[in-house]
Amino acid sequence: MIRNIAIIGLGTMGPGMAARLARGGLQVVAYDVAPAAIERARSMLSVAETVLDALGIAPPSAGVGTVRFTDDIGDAISGADLVIENVPENISVKADVYRTVDGLIGPDTIVASDTSGIPITKLQAHISHPERMVGMHWSNPPHIIPMIEVIAGEKTAPQTVATIRDLIRSMGLLPVVVKKDVPGFVENRVLYALLREAVDLVERGVIDPEDLDTCVSWGIGYKIAVIGPMALLDMAGLDIYKSVSSFLNADLSNRGDVAPMVLEKTNASKFGIKSGEGMFSYTPEQTKALQGERARKLVAVRRILEGRE
Repeated sequence: MIRNIAIIGLGTMGPGMAARLARGGLQVVAYDVAPAAIERARSMLSVAETVLDALGIAPPSAGVGTVRFTDDIGDAISGADLVIENVPENISVKADVYRTVDGLIGPDTIVASDTSGIPITKLQAHISHPERMVGMHWSNPPHIIPMIEVIAGEKTAPQTVATIRDLIRSMGLLPVVVKKDVPGFVENRVLYALLREAVDLVERGVIDPEDLDTCVSWGIGYKIAVIGPMALLDMAGLDIYKSVSSFLNADLSNRGDVAPMVLEKTNASKFGIKSGEGMFSYTPEQTKALQGERARKLVAVRRILEGRE
């Protein structure tokens, strides 16, 4: 049974993951090499806990778990039943973490990666006992989005997948088992297909960025929040899909590189809210308001989708 969890690397996702795991009654030790990341995570933890309260997510009868921060990776991993790697999306960086972890845990400790899309098979090549390594891909913000992808690499044991799936389910969350270890898994493959078309339409001058967001949020986004794509096909009619896709698929963006518009902005260090400008411009006040508004709306929508409003 998993009771003690180490999170290695805090970043954007770590605090929310830690808060949600603790709310599930688990004991969490969170590690980062950067003191500034730890301090930022401490402040973000209380924000995440406030959101969990708003969602009405109560701890189990045994009580709420704990979160402790440390800058000592050995301290974080000591006694852990599960180690969640949450470092940047770079195989070399992740491999260094696995080599360190390898010498500090037993062969039965599960190691999970929160990678957004690096195949688990590639990652488990850098760890002994690869059968105990699995993908555990949370969706951002992790304390609000209840869906978590579970991905086996070629050498992952079925029991490892089952253990993580059951852990997720025990916290009242939604495990989605991805049956093949493809790059990007499922959520990001679907998301990036949408983003590729959205960027292409803006870049070609078909639509302005503001109107693109309105179209997607209040069109397909509004519908897909209520009913998923496969069921939507049935509701719309497969005959309609066959007819439209017969000519539309040939005209959709299928570029295999990064769009020039995105390259131009990233080369100019325009990364989005983290730099104050991306597709749009943001003041610090606007960034804070945008993040708060996103959390408020996601909480409200989730309560409705769960039938609690």
